[in-house]
Amino acid sequence: MLAERPKRTTVQLDRPRFGSSISVLVVDDSSFMRNYLTTRLDGFRRINVVGAASDGLEALDMIKQLKPDVVTLDIQMPRLDGLATLDRIMRESPTRVLMLSSLTIAHAEATIEALHRGALDVIAKPKAQRLVSEDFVAEVVEKIEVVAARPLRIPIVKAERPKAPRTSGSLPLGEPRHLVVIGSSTGGPAALNEVIPELPSNLDVAYLIVQHMPPNFTRSLAQRLNRASGLLVKEAEKGDPLRTGMALVAPGGYHVMLDDRRRIILDRGRKVNGVRPAVDVTMEQIAPMFGHRACGVVLTGMGSDGRRGARQIQRHKGNVIVQDEATSVVYGMPASVVRGGYANIEVPLGEIAGEIVKWRNRTP
Repeated sequence: MLAERPKRTTVQLDRPRFGSSISVLVVDDSSFMRNYLTTRLDGFRRINVVGAASDGLEALDMIKQLKPDVVTLDIQMPRLDGLATLDRIMRESPTRVLMLSSLTIAHAEATIEALHRGALDVIAKPKAQRLVSEDFVAEVVEKIEVVAARPLRIPIVKAERPKAPRTSGSLPLGEPRHLVVIGSSTGGPAALNEVIPELPSNLDVAYLIVQHMPPNFTRSLAQRLNRASGLLVKEAEKGDPLRTGMALVAPGGYHVMLDDRRRIILDRGRKVNGVRPAVDVTMEQIAPMFGHRACGVVLTGMGSDGRRGARQIQRHKGNVIVQDEATSVVYGMPASVVRGGYANIEVPLGEIAGEIVKWRNRTP
């Protein structure tokens, strides 16, 4: 039996005026980070920092007054924290929001919740001022430009009561003959929360989920999906076996592959497509191993990760499902697969789980 689905709604945001700069509001309780981001972001031609707020209440007033295209939002702030601020933004003045969060477990849990309540992506804040780098600035700039590039349909999951964690005792957990590999990036956590709870736990399928996300955040993502789903969802660990009704989430900072016994290998090799984990790495490696019993799913996300992996899955007679443009927050990864000619079917987000079930039922 599937877990009860939390209530969902969507927010539709128009594209910023063509040819205009992208207006940004920086919200952070650290005076160093506010000043640093304001100074650095204003140096980019397409970005205009219109203000900086030190807490959530100040941010809400400035959003109503300045109407920024994008808000960078700290998770930990005085008076009104990032999660409560996000809830009010989405209710009172819907806006594109990027979360800035430090790599702590407590912050990761709140940030994952924010990504289900309307935030578009997360950027890991450096642990100390001396660790602030050009790579950090480049990531902030890239994500601002990506989320402001087109109209958006943002799925929002309302707050829900915590459920008891799923355990292996109530699931089949046999050795599966079929494998589904799901890749996602910007907008992915909310998309996964639409797909994973719809998958039946008794289907003869195991799942590997590759979401572009820093360490710690992937563990919190797995825990949240586990509470919402009929599957057993956990962050992948070295040596984990594939099991029917179980989904393993690639840990941030590691590519995920399988050994000859189909047990998890965690690899800290070079980044692929600028990310680690990359779904291309996983798909390319499992394609010859599972052949026609492999299914690749490419959800919303920027970049082209998934294109090469989808090609390999098709070459080995497997199946490839992609999310359509209308329901993608960012139609980058799915578009790269479609334009390469490697998608068997392209469907709205709400039909992805059904297509996985159909594929398994027709695949011996």
